Amino acid sequence: MDFASYFGNLGLFGVALSAFLSSTILPGTSEAAVIAYEAAFPGRTAALFLTATLMNTAGAMTSWALGWFIPEGKKVSEPTLAKLRRFGTPLLFFSWVPVIGDALSLGAGLIRTPFIPALLFTLLGKGARYAAILGLFSLLKP
Repeated sequence: MDFASYFGNLGLFGVALSAFLSSTILPGTSEAAVIAYEAAFPGRTAALFLTATLMNTAGAMTSWALGWFIPEGKKVSEPTLAKLRRFGTPLLFFSWVPVIGDALSLGAGLIRTPFIPALLFTLLGKGARYAAILGLFSLLKP
């Protein structure tokens, strides 16, 4: 393995970790990691997109699972739960939005949203966000 491949793979692991943690209740900046990786390794966009999307989705589904296992009688952000009940699972498309996205994922688990629809809408939203970030970066780079 050459030098660039080694650091490219190590950097992809960093992107994966950042994407996962950024999508849980922990703070993170996966967007910066994605842009930095794309700038350093422009020929690996597909691997970058898939890694960031899948790991960010995995982090959101971890929050969903945490919500699922909180006893139903517990109160957590009633306005968010009311919106989830009103708009349903498609609202998870917006789980990529900073701060409220974590609450949406957690709330979806709290109201016992089924796993497969929650996963699909979350995956679509996360993928759309990273596609937009990478597309915008490709337009703006020198």
